[in-house]
Amino acid sequence: MNTTINAKTYESTAPRQVTFLGLGVMGYPMAGHLAMAGHSVTVYNRSASKSEALCAQLAGAGTVNSAETPRLAAAGADIVFCCVGNDDDLRQVVLADTGALAGMKPGAIFVDHTTASANVARELDEAARARGLQFIDAPVSGGQAGAQNGLLTVMCGGDPSAFDVVKPVAMAFSRAFTLMGPSGAGQLTKMVNQICIAGLVQGLSEAVAFGQRAGLDMAQVLDVIGKGAAQSWQLDNRGPTMAQDRFDFGFAVDWMRKDLGLVLDEAKRNGARLPVTALVDQFYADVQQMGGGRWDPSSLIKRLKQPAQPPRQERRAAQQARPNSRGRGAGHTRTPWPDLRRPPALSPLRGEAAPAAQGGAISSAAASAPAPAGAAARSPAA
Repeated sequence: MNTTINAKTYESTAPRQVTFLGLGVMGYPMAGHLAMAGHSVTVYNRSASKSEALCAQLAGAGTVNSAETPRLAAAGADIVFCCVGNDDDLRQVVLADTGALAGMKPGAIFVDHTTASANVARELDEAARARGLQFIDAPVSGGQAGAQNGLLTVMCGGDPSAFDVVKPVAMAFSRAFTLMGPSGAGQLTKMVNQICIAGLVQGLSEAVAFGQRAGLDMAQVLDVIGKGAAQSWQLDNRGPTMAQDRFDFGFAVDWMRKDLGLVLDEAKRNGARLPVTALVDQFYADVQQMGGGRWDPSSLIKRLKQPAQPPRQERRAAQQARPNSRGRGAGHTRTPWPDLRRPPALSPLRGEAAPAAQGGAISSAAASAPAPAGAAARSPAA
C-alpha cells in the first residue's frame, strides 16, 4: 500500500483529541493529515501493523498513538472518524461490545467516511442518539490521490450543530466539507456521485479506445478536448493513464461494484430508474472476470481492447465464402432481378396491348387488333 501523505497548508483551528478507525488506502493518509494539522490522534486498524507503521511514519510530525480495539481508541475523543469497508464492517467497529460507541464520552461525535448504505447511516444515528452521542455520515470522493493530498470532497448528513464542530477539524484532509441534509443525506449524495462516475468512465473508455483505433495521438487529443465541454476530473486524471494501459491505483473495481450495488438497491427502494448504471455495473463484472477486481475503475476500457476488424473487402469476401442461413455458399448464383428500366407491358385483360411472348413474338390477339384512328400503319419490320 502506498503510504504517501503530502503536506499542505492547514487552516488554523483549536487542536482536538480525535480517533481514526480504519487505515486503508483512504484512512491512512486521512489520519496522517489530522496529526500533521496539530490534532492528537489515536488510531485503530484490524491489522495492527498499519497502526504501527503510521505511528512510526509520523513520530516527529504529530501526536499519534494506537489502540487494540475501537472502544479503547475512542475513549476520551471529541471526534471519532471512521473509514472501513462496508455495512457489516461498520456495524462491527461501531456497535459491538468492543466497538466505538461503547467507549465514547457523552456528547462526542462519530463521523463515518465509509461508503455505505443510507439505511445503516440512519441505524447508527439512532444508536448514537440512544447513548447521548452524535453521528454524521460523511462519505468522501477524490480517491487515493485526494486523500494523500488532503483534498477530498466530503458529503455529510446529520445535525447542523455537530457538523459545525467537525468541519474545522475535517478540513485537514478536505477541499470541501458540506452538509447535505439529515442523517443518510451524505450517503445518498455519494450515490449520485457514483452514478455520474459510472456513466462518465464508460463514455471516456469508448472515446479513448475509438481514438486509439483511429490512430490519433491520444495525449494530444485529451489535452485539446479537456479545454472544452468534454472536460472532467476523470478525463484529466484517468484519460492519460487509460491510454497508457495503467490501472494500478488505490480505488478498485471490486469497491466500485460494491458502491453501485448500494446505488441499485436504493433505486429499487425509491423507484428511480438507472438503466445505464445497471449496464455499467455488468461491464465491471466483465472486468472482474478478466482478473481485474483490484484494477482502477478506469479499467472499463480493457473490455474494448478487442482485435481489430479486418478491412471491409476482406469481411465481404469471408461472408461470401461462408454458407448463409439457407445453406448457399460462394458458388451459388443469384437469380437476376428483372430489368426494371423497361416499361411494363399492359395487360390484355383491359383490352390493350398484350405482353410480348418469349422470343419476341406478338400474340395473335394483339396482331389482329385494329390500329387507333389516325395512327400511321407500321410494318412488323419497321
